[in-house]
Amino acid sequence: MSEVLLDERPLHVVGFAGYSGSGKTTLVEQLVGHFKQAGLVVSVIKHAHHNFDIDHPGKDSWRHRKAGAHEVLVASAFLVALQRESAKPEEHSVETLLPMLHKVDWVLVEGFKHAPIPKIEVWRQRAGKPVCYPDDAHILAIATDEPHHLPQPTTATLLDINQPAAVAQWLLDNHLLFRRADASS
Repeated sequence: MSEVLLDERPLHVVGFAGYSGSGKTTLVEQLVGHFKQAGLVVSVIKHAHHNFDIDHPGKDSWRHRKAGAHEVLVASAFLVALQRESAKPEEHSVETLLPMLHKVDWVLVEGFKHAPIPKIEVWRQRAGKPVCYPDDAHILAIATDEPHHLPQPTTATLLDINQPAAVAQWLLDNHLLFRRADASS
């Protein structure tokens, strides 16, 4: 993989859309490794469709949240975790989450299927789920292991989901498609 030198560190954002079981998490995990190996700094934003809790009952931070703290920030020499409790359900957009991250080269967004950001759809026929690309103009590529079984024609670039290095290289080669207009911040 060719190394990319980004002196200014422009922000690049790419989404990974698809249904559960398509391989989004595995692909994103592999891309993080390839980008890091190329000397790039990567963050991930992951959408959760269900209630989740990274805390554990009885831990100090859990006790602080249960006591009513709006935010609990836990910090060690190697990890910082911010938990913010909402009194009522609140859907967050990619646009509201991006400013919470430090300046990085790439942000890989997993989920947020309907976000208006450039995306790669991850699709496997055997997962038995429909495709997103016919109804989403933001999908620029499709990562799949069965390109000849796509249910509808597409002009999107076809990528082999089993070749994550090639997917990473395609992203780097086409980085201008993913560069944020507000990257100067």
